[in-house]
Amino acid sequence: MLENQNQAEVLWPRLVANKLFRKPSGSHAFVADFPAVAGAAEEFDGCSPDAGADAHRGIKRPRPQQRNKTLKYRLFASTWNVGGVAPPDDLDLSDWLDTRNGTYDIYVLGFQEVVPLRARNVLGADKNRIGMRWNELVRAALNRSSPSPSPGAHSAGGGGEKQKVHPVRDGASGDLGARDFRCVVSKQMVGILLTVWVRGDLRRLVRRPSVSCVGCGVMGCLGNKGAVSVRFWLRDTSFCFVCCHLASGGREGDEAHRNADATEILSRTSFPRRHPSSSPSSSLASPQKILDHDRVILLGDLNYRISLPEAKTRLLVERQDWKSLLENDQLRGEVSSEGGAFNGWNEGAITFSPTYKYHRDSDAYYGCADKASKKGEQKLKRRAPAWCDRVLWRGAGLRQTRYDRCESRLSDHRPVRAVFAVEVDAPWNLNSLRSFFLSERFDRARSPADGLLVLREDDHTTSSARFAEDV
Repeated sequence: MLENQNQAEVLWPRLVANKLFRKPSGSHAFVADFPAVAGAAEEFDGCSPDAGADAHRGIKRPRPQQRNKTLKYRLFASTWNVGGVAPPDDLDLSDWLDTRNGTYDIYVLGFQEVVPLRARNVLGADKNRIGMRWNELVRAALNRSSPSPSPGAHSAGGGGEKQKVHPVRDGASGDLGARDFRCVVSKQMVGILLTVWVRGDLRRLVRRPSVSCVGCGVMGCLGNKGAVSVRFWLRDTSFCFVCCHLASGGREGDEAHRNADATEILSRTSFPRRHPSSSPSSSLASPQKILDHDRVILLGDLNYRISLPEAKTRLLVERQDWKSLLENDQLRGEVSSEGGAFNGWNEGAITFSPTYKYHRDSDAYYGCADKASKKGEQKLKRRAPAWCDRVLWRGAGLRQTRYDRCESRLSDHRPVRAVFAVEVDAPWNLNSLRSFFLSERFDRARSPADGLLVLREDDHTTSSARFAEDV
């Protein structure tokens, strides 16, 4: 009884705030290029025809004999706090997305502060227009044709031209000439935007996508801080991607607020057990919690700072003494220490400069003496440099091959990028072959301006929406 009373005391302010500000406690609506297809997904799992009925009756039936194989894909993950700056129309994201050096199979892109965190944006209706603009620029960069297209290939956005059909490939894609990337899921909560893109020929292998949003901001519930999480299955492997914006502050003890936010996100994030497009008797169930998935990547503006005096931090940054700085990095302590907020997670070696805080359109850190004297900014609040923007992961089958930053000057943060070699389980059996031959192998030609689909798990409906419109 006491436990329930304490829980009520914790939840009551959050529920009142949700009612007062008309904020939903959770939304399952998201944006994608295509709806989830249940039929092929059910067959792909290799379940016997009456497996669903058996599961409904509580009978466990062994899976048919099958030979598993492991496929490898290249995954690009990046986080970028854009500081509330709306993207200019001519912004080219090719350098950030590294499209000139070859494409990846999966792109996971997390943004923070896509809208300024003013009261009207936090308390009012979600401002999705700018988030959709970022998606439009991502689409343009990912699907831009390479300099030397392969013979017979046509642009995916060509007016009325049929796209060249390639058979589904195992593993990395190679150079296709005309790229074709589709948005699997795109979800925005106030200023946090998480968007996931896959090669066009992988889209039919993505199953049961869903989202979960957790607000940790004002009154512990509003979305100025918190996380947007996305999960789906690729073949027989479950993925979960989490885009966070944790509590800010560089004073002593502020890291405790970040740890509390991280704990809240991991505990409160919950996905539906079954996708609404699945039949009620289906035996296919997905993990509910973040840590239950096979492959998990967490990224964002985690806001952890360096526990050193500001002057010493700046001096070590000038000397590029990353070792001394990282020994005092707050997040590294939470990863390595027993009982830390991120104990059990992994992070690659950091060999790049701190990503925060810069003067906009400048390579000078905020509050540095030279910059302040030129602009009369001596009285501005000083912020010590820090690695606020990070990418963490956990789970077998993930191997990081790259961890660096991009040098865009758009905001006061620098984007951070990570590349992973990802292993995916793929059973090779009769049902998977049948799924291949019955799948939709010819796609209608799409232009970059084609509408997206808004998928709603609560009402099982779909409606179209264009990039330039609010969703």
